[in-house]
Amino acid sequence: MLVTYLEASRDLCETDSVLFGAAVAACRIIGAKLHMAGRATKQSSAIPAWRKRIEDRIAKARALIGRLTSFRSGNNRPRVVRTVRMAFAGTNISLSQPDITQKLTERIDDLKQKIAAWGKRIRRFTERSRRLNQNRLF
Repeated sequence: MLVTYLEASRDLCETDSVLFGAAVAACRIIGAKLHMAGRATKQSSAIPAWRKRIEDRIAKARALIGRLTSFRSGNNRPRVVRTVRMAFAGTNISLSQPDITQKLTERIDDLKQKIAAWGKRIRRFTERSRRLNQNRLF
């Protein structure tokens, strides 16, 4: 069966696909584990890994700001309270303190500053690469 597919393949890319499919099928039959779902060489993304990590950090910080703001405005649901406790973990701040609103505001402002710094880092890199590409074209 493999011979008919190999004879019908027109170029090296098709031959590679046929052989890869046969190898995957053989591995499944004998029960061998495939460590990668795709090819042997993983294609890298155009977005750098550090940028993805920073974007994930920004998304988590924004979600935390939303929960802290929600708690400050009176939402005492268990999930929100748990998130606020985790946000203040490692500090001597309890939710029953009288100045918790001020502490929440400080924490929210701190997170906003961090988000601004992370965003500025990504923006600097984007502008630098844009200028580099434009200079390369010139």
